[in-house]
Amino acid sequence: MSWGVGSLYAFDDFRLEPSEHLLLRNGQAVPLPPRAFDLLVFLVRNGGRLVTKDQIMQAVWSGTVVEEANLTVTISALRRALGDKDGASHHIETVPKQGYRFVAPVSEMPVRENRNGAAARLTPSAHADPMAAGSPAGLPQATSAVAPTENTAPSPPPVALEPTAAFVTPPASSAAAAQPGFLSAALKSATRPFQVVLVLCVLAIGALAYLHFRHPASETVAQPRSLAILPLQNLKQDPDSDFLGFSLADALITKLDYVSSLSVRPSSAVEKYRGKIIDPRAVAADLEVDTLLTGGFLRDGDNLRITYQLFDVPTQKMLGRGTIDLRYGNLLRVQDEVVAHIVRDLALKLSAAETAHLKPDFSSSPLAYEYYLRGVDLHGQHEFPLAIQMLEKSTELDPNYALAWAYLGASYTSDAAFELGGREQYRRAQAAYERALTLDPSQLEARMFLANLLIDTGRVEESIPLLRAALRESGSYAPLHWELGYAYRFAGMLAESLAECERALQIDPSVKSNGSVLNTYLYRGEYREFMASLPQIDEGAFVTFYRGFGEYYLGDRDAAARHFDRAFEIDVSLYTRIGKALSHAIKGQRADGLEVLKSLEEEIERRGVGDPEGEYKLAQAYVALGDHASALRVLRVSVAGGFFPYPYLATDPLLDPLRRQRAFTDILTMSLTRHEAFRTQFFH
Repeated sequence: MSWGVGSLYAFDDFRLEPSEHLLLRNGQAVPLPPRAFDLLVFLVRNGGRLVTKDQIMQAVWSGTVVEEANLTVTISALRRALGDKDGASHHIETVPKQGYRFVAPVSEMPVRENRNGAAARLTPSAHADPMAAGSPAGLPQATSAVAPTENTAPSPPPVALEPTAAFVTPPASSAAAAQPGFLSAALKSATRPFQVVLVLCVLAIGALAYLHFRHPASETVAQPRSLAILPLQNLKQDPDSDFLGFSLADALITKLDYVSSLSVRPSSAVEKYRGKIIDPRAVAADLEVDTLLTGGFLRDGDNLRITYQLFDVPTQKMLGRGTIDLRYGNLLRVQDEVVAHIVRDLALKLSAAETAHLKPDFSSSPLAYEYYLRGVDLHGQHEFPLAIQMLEKSTELDPNYALAWAYLGASYTSDAAFELGGREQYRRAQAAYERALTLDPSQLEARMFLANLLIDTGRVEESIPLLRAALRESGSYAPLHWELGYAYRFAGMLAESLAECERALQIDPSVKSNGSVLNTYLYRGEYREFMASLPQIDEGAFVTFYRGFGEYYLGDRDAAARHFDRAFEIDVSLYTRIGKALSHAIKGQRADGLEVLKSLEEEIERRGVGDPEGEYKLAQAYVALGDHASALRVLRVSVAGGFFPYPYLATDPLLDPLRRQRAFTDILTMSLTRHEAFRTQFFH
């Protein structure tokens, strides 16, 4: 979007400077997202006039494929920034079913001059869409748009995702063969028949190589289309309905997980976009996908409208869109109808098993399904106790809906580990998974969740057949590969663990952005690789703790302490309490650190928390604080409890102060025995 000379405006306490991309209130900058700023400029320039939604979309989002929900969310963001509260419209008025009007009186400010005394030329905002087209036809321009000068750099085109082979430079022989005169010169230099034949053969080989690089073989196996389904936007801004945005997206993701021709990003990867203004190209780049599904919903009493758009990111081509109007009690229809449209719009070829899995499912009662969706939304926000309440209610109302049992089990497991719920929650989790698999033996979610429970409670050997069978049946499903890598890590099969995790990342790069960490690098002593593998934008407590832990191994103790303290501030949990103890050790606060660890160890033992990997880190923290007797006691519990990565124990520098003690040798032998038995059972 470009703005003309003289476009400086004042209204109320605000001053708007489009050329500087600046909004001031009483001289203080008011932060605004780029699209919200462009929308404000457009509304102000057309102050007092009704501008339709189509006109706004053309002016602010021209050249991009976006949903109407973006406009609604952006208007809400603008109103908050301008101080409009409680539904008041002091600045931006909504004209029902038409559009919006900027109603505050606006004054145009005098043109500022540049250092040479000439009128400042206003170039397009650095944050505006390079494809935007300015004001729509039919609306008068406040000023004339300034034509680009010779010094104005052209906006870069959207980056298309092309096959890697298309960018390989052809071999020198084939490049030469393409030059005019090369063939006649080569033939003239061949004085005998066999030389002519030889030259022709060489040229043919070169031409074939050139064509191969120019046009990759059509026989190459096509990669699955990568798809991200983003949380739906709440168009009414009704807090009681907010849960639908993430949970309905999760329902679609879960349904499509079984389609082998799609690589669908997991819910954990898209959760961060709930309630956010979406730039499709930026989101697609972040999630490394070529296809996006976005949408919105509007609930009005018992009426519900769902809108969605499906588009191809590299070409910016709309692949499909639709609107679903239904009664609120028919929520279960949403996933089935949208999934059917996705299959049609992407022309997916389904196997008989996939077709059977995607059949509409109307078995759950409406109220039970609503409780299920609320529980899934809370689980995604890591509100595990509240998620349990919702999912327990769902299974009470409808005990035959398998997915509700699977997510109830996942919430029990998370509560047991992260909230120190302990043995009783593990028992409930296993019962929930078993109920889900009784109702639907093929359900991937319940099988993977159950495997995770088995690993965390010391039964890693039982998880391997479950995970391998699920992978054989599901094909390349990234979360299953990641979970198998997690299991191998517990058993010390570090090379195999790394291979599975890298396979998961190859299938779905967003796996590393969902809060998981690739500990295998750490256990192999590859500390810088470990730090590079951490999600770079995750500010959650778990990843922050591990960032500190990596710095601790690298010897940057001050940075480690800062991250340990920050993780503890974000959330108090098993791992962040260990980090806090390590921070005390770094600062020489031995008594404070030991107090943290003693309290944590007592709570783990009393509640029966089954996290042997966490207990290993508890032992490491005891070593750092100089309490070797406690370290050996907890380390023995960790290995006996199912964490037996012998290569890690044998080389971990944090355990070096223990190595001369007989008790440590016994623990190392116990780890080696189970590690070798595991290797024999599953790799021979």
